[in-house]
Amino acid sequence: MAAVAVLRAFGARGPMCLRRGPWAQLSARFCSRDPAGAGRRESEPRPTSARQLDGIRNIILSNPKKRNALSLAMLKSLQSDILHDADSNDLKVIIISAEGPVFSSGHDLKELTEEQGCDYHAEVFQTCSKVMMLIRNHPVPVIAMVNGLATAAGCQLVASCDIAVASDKSSFATPGVNIGLFCSTPGVALARAVPRKVALEMLFTGEPISAQQALLHGLLSKVVPEAELQEETMRIARKIASLSRPVVSLGKATFYKQLPQDLGTAYYLTSQAMVDNLALRDGQEGITAFLQKRKPIWSHEPV
Repeated sequence: MAAVAVLRAFGARGPMCLRRGPWAQLSARFCSRDPAGAGRRESEPRPTSARQLDGIRNIILSNPKKRNALSLAMLKSLQSDILHDADSNDLKVIIISAEGPVFSSGHDLKELTEEQGCDYHAEVFQTCSKVMMLIRNHPVPVIAMVNGLATAAGCQLVASCDIAVASDKSSFATPGVNIGLFCSTPGVALARAVPRKVALEMLFTGEPISAQQALLHGLLSKVVPEAELQEETMRIARKIASLSRPVVSLGKATFYKQLPQDLGTAYYLTSQAMVDNLALRDGQEGITAFLQKRKPIWSHEPV
């Protein structure tokens, strides 16, 4: 599919470290070379972990001591976890969550000092942009599960996900202006998730908004008590995982493709997508099952 081709263009080549089996965990030591390891010492633990079961891949930002800062190493590790087996029928949905009280504090400011140089700075922001676009172009839905503070590029990550579920203790901010670094790249995702004036107030003042405010403005899909966060996120993920992967994949790609178009073009594109959907094996299976009053048996085949 076109979405998978885009993912490959972003660097899907190279070995991945996800071992087969229930809740298999990513580990760099099982690779002959680690494409996600650039930017970190060999002795340092991998800044993300990934586990997959029943079509649901859980990617966890695992550097709470550094407030899950999106360092270059963290971004490359996250990129690797997202890219792994993107075109596999075994993968139905991705959840991105974090360890500790901070979902992500954004970029690692130690990497943005003058000593690092412009080339390194450019690599950081280009890699971050690639990760955000990978989420949008990925063939399966990506859910952010937020339990705490998400600021700057961390807020950008939440805004870039297809669905975002947060606990009522969470908050969101783009505070770069307060330290002299305007959140221009987080503003790209933020402006596509909330109304313009809400985005600009967040960007101009750097002040945080609560989970309830984020829900009101469209940054979040749902807010639940902290004790219910994992259960509710998994409920959504399991529902998606129970459906036809090619149908959901086509639907996601079509939704984003039509979004910036004028009304006539949007209806033209989506009408063709409906025809393409009907040509899928699972498209016909779903209709047949409905008419026969039985549950559909999805093949998950792309044709």
